[in-house]
Amino acid sequence: MNLITSSIGQGLLWALLGIALFLTFRILNFADMTVEGTFPLGAAITVTAITKGVSPLVAILLGFLGGAAGGLITGLLYTKGNIPILLAGILVMTGCLSVNLRIMGGSNVSLLGQKTFFSAKIFQTLPRYFDSVLIGGGTIILITILIALFLETDLGQAFIVTGDNQMMARSLGINTENMTILGLTLSNGLVGLAGALIAQNNGYADANMGIGIIVIALASIIIGEVVFGYLTLNQRLIAVILGSIIYRFVLLIVLQLGFSTNDLNLISAIILAVCLMLPKLRHALKLDGILRKGVSQNGK
Repeated sequence: MNLITSSIGQGLLWALLGIALFLTFRILNFADMTVEGTFPLGAAITVTAITKGVSPLVAILLGFLGGAAGGLITGLLYTKGNIPILLAGILVMTGCLSVNLRIMGGSNVSLLGQKTFFSAKIFQTLPRYFDSVLIGGGTIILITILIALFLETDLGQAFIVTGDNQMMARSLGINTENMTILGLTLSNGLVGLAGALIAQNNGYADANMGIGIIVIALASIIIGEVVFGYLTLNQRLIAVILGSIIYRFVLLIVLQLGFSTNDLNLISAIILAVCLMLPKLRHALKLDGILRKGVSQNGK
C-alpha cells in the first residue's frame, strides 16, 4: 500500500513537469531542451535558499523565477538571436550546469536537518507518503486550473494560434515572437517549480538531476495521449497528469521485477519509444481489427 501511495504522490509531483513541457511540445510544437537545465536550477536555488534560512515557500517561488529566467533567455536567443530552438535550449541547458554549481557551491546540497515544505507540522500528522499526494495533488490541480483559464483568454488563444500556424497568427496581428518567449518563460518557470518541490521532497539538490528529465516529461504526455486518445485541450491537460501517475506505476512494476534504479533512464527511454511506436505497431499488426473482431464475437 505504501508503494502505491508513494507512486501516486510521485506521479502528481512529476506531473507538473509534464504540464510544463506540454505548453511547448504540444502547443508551440517544439521540444525545449532548456528543461534539463531549468529543472536542476529550480532545485539548486530552492535548496540553497532554504539552507540560508529562507522560508521553504519563498524558496519555491525563487525556484519558479529561476526557471522562468532560463526560459526567457532561451526565448530571446531563439527569437532575437535567430538561433535554432534546439540549439538555443542546449546552450541554456549547458550554461545552467555552471550556474547551478555556482549557486550550490558544489555538485550537491542536502536539506538534512532543514525545515522544508514537506516537514510542516500539518503534513507530519498524515500517514506515510500522503504528504506528497496532498502537496502534489493540490499544486497540480491549482496549476492546471490556472493554465486552463489562461488558455481561454485572448492572450491564451493567441498563444495557441501561434503554435498552430505562425503565418496565420501574424496575419491576425499576433506578435508570434512575444508569444514564443511567453510560452518558454512560463513553461520553464513551471519546470523550476517542479524542481523546487521535488528537491524538497527528496531532501537534496544535485547538479546532474536534470539528465533525462525531458524523457520523463514526454513519457507523461505520450502515455496520456495513447491511453486516453482524442480529447479536448483541457482534457489533455488532465490526461498528462494521469499519464504521469501511470508512468510511475510502470516504473514501480519494473523495479519490483528486480531492475536497478541505475536503469531508470534506459527504462524511461524504452517506455517512451514503445508508446511513440504504438500507433504504428497497432496499424501494422492490425490490432484494431483483432480487437473489434473480439468485441463483436463476445457480443454475439
